[in-house]
Amino acid sequence: MDVEPGEFLSMLTEEEVEALRAAGRPRRWDRGTAVMSEGDTSDWVLVLMQGRVKVSSHTSSGTEVVLAVRGPGGLLGEFSAIDGSPRSATVTALEPISGVVVRDFPAFLENHGRVAVLLMQLITGKVRDADRKRIEYGAFDTTGRVATRLLELADRYGEKTNSGVRVALPLSQDELAGWTGASREAVSKALRTLRDRGLIETGRRRVVIHDLEGLRKRAR
Repeated sequence: MDVEPGEFLSMLTEEEVEALRAAGRPRRWDRGTAVMSEGDTSDWVLVLMQGRVKVSSHTSSGTEVVLAVRGPGGLLGEFSAIDGSPRSATVTALEPISGVVVRDFPAFLENHGRVAVLLMQLITGKVRDADRKRIEYGAFDTTGRVATRLLELADRYGEKTNSGVRVALPLSQDELAGWTGASREAVSKALRTLRDRGLIETGRRRVVIHDLEGLRKRAR
């Protein structure tokens, strides 16, 4: 298992990871399956072992807003498992995934104090990331926000090739629009603008970034 840097499991020791595995049971989901649903009340968390998921919510008008993309090593559902409140978002498999379902997560944290401290650090990071995205929505135009999301995906999932950095996108254009807080038409126009400038090349669920520095400048 290749744990994504910055995800929950990357912060734990091998012994802590094994203890977490032992506290749960393995499960698999197919692509497109809702792993968790907004508004549900559940007491379990998911530790993602393989594959990627999107975390999303819907506005009152029915528009999907993608809050995050999580990869191997990610922890999902911790808020509801800790405070008992309904799920605040829906988690959907972007590809076939597998993970470990852990029930009574607070009991695990009580027995593993260092993990509880690391979880607080992780949650703090998520809050800071949410704050940063709110600032982006107010300060950046759609093209700038799309460029920022592409840079994030390149950093997390990019593969260097002779022509640049290739990112196999697990997101559709509609989902990318939901992640940037824009319409599909606006995102399509932004991608076209970035293509016309020679910064990127796009294909079916993939992007090749030809000019990382140029894309960074457009994201500012």
